[in-house]
Amino acid sequence: MRRVRYEVNGGPEVLFCEEAELPRPAGGELLVRAEAIGVTLPTVRKVRESGEPMPLGGEVAGTVEALGAGVTGFAVGDRVTGLCFADAYAEVAVVPAAMASRVPDGASAVEAVALVRSGLVARGAYEAARPEPGESVLVTAAASAVGGLALQYAKAGGAGRVVAAVGDRAKADFVRGLGADEVVVYGDADWAGPYDIVLDGVGGDLLSPAVRALAPGGRLVAYGSGGGTVEAYELLVRGASVIGFQMRSVALGQPAVYAAWSREVWELWDAGTLRASVHEEVPLAEAARAHALIEERRNLGKVVLVP
Repeated sequence: MRRVRYEVNGGPEVLFCEEAELPRPAGGELLVRAEAIGVTLPTVRKVRESGEPMPLGGEVAGTVEALGAGVTGFAVGDRVTGLCFADAYAEVAVVPAAMASRVPDGASAVEAVALVRSGLVARGAYEAARPEPGESVLVTAAASAVGGLALQYAKAGGAGRVVAAVGDRAKADFVRGLGADEVVVYGDADWAGPYDIVLDGVGGDLLSPAVRALAPGGRLVAYGSGGGTVEAYELLVRGASVIGFQMRSVALGQPAVYAAWSREVWELWDAGTLRASVHEEVPLAEAARAHALIEERRNLGKVVLVP
């Protein structure tokens, strides 16, 4: 089978395609013939920043070809999507059964990787903020796959004002089309706050201004991999809080909740409340170009690799 690897850390140019043996599912894992692979910002950052080569993880959607020991609830031939932590950029991948969910009839594999994982993160991050009807919400990285779905969750959840924060004003029409009432750009001195809730998928240098945009009693939910530092004084003077959210902890620690959220994502998709945005379907052998799209912040929605 073909898979994508990298030898040294750096930009997307270090990615290359190679022939590899088929993996075998261990206990609790599914062997999935991939039809679509979602490219995530954490994986892009891993290639750029890690000190040594590591497996490339990501979302995978396709057909189950084999079951590891102890797997229940799935069968060979099922169409599934889930998160793969090792060698996701491949024609065949292993996916922990705990991180997998079925893809309903009528949905494509590309739609699945654009919708499910990103939708679960968006839904979980919004719920972690303990939203009340009528509150104002700011979503950073609003043109990303998770950010775009977070905008839709906030609108569907009864937010009174939903504002999209983006790095380029050229993305304004796109995020307005997803439901944003207003659009702000990171470089603007005024973020048109304050906000009751900030959903932040960027972190880093953006974290401090995002905290300063909070209203008294406001809540910032950090769900990205960008890190960053928060000054305690900024929280103190606002009576505000910062909440961390990680989807993996829900999947492994609260499997019933994870399953219910997965069903809900598809129900909202079927009802037309949630729609996934796909920027481009990129051939697996061109994974370097897919990474470049995300590194250069040019994507509007999900970048998907197709074997």
